[in-house]
Amino acid sequence: MNLRGTKFQLRVWKYLKKIPKGKVQTYKQVAIGIKSPKSARAVANACAKNPYAPKIPCHRVIRSDGALGGYSGRGGIKQKLKLLRSEKVAI
Repeated sequence: MNLRGTKFQLRVWKYLKKIPKGKVQTYKQVAIGIKSPKSARAVANACAKNPYAPKIPCHRVIRSDGALGGYSGRGGIKQKLKLLRSEKVAI
């Protein structure tokens, strides 16, 4: 897959592919994972701009308070919830 995005978006999207099916991480955990610990908001924005959902699984990223956050893929937040439930994530 030839991804198109900013350098930061590409770093985030590459990291998202490493989150195993059935697991979730917070935007902050992703920011720490890409060695940019203060960029949780930017991570959320990169997820929001992800045109490759669900192949690049931004649905596996949630807010620190446990809320789902947003979902840029087709079907919006309802689809995010459906995808997480299909992966047996307790939400």
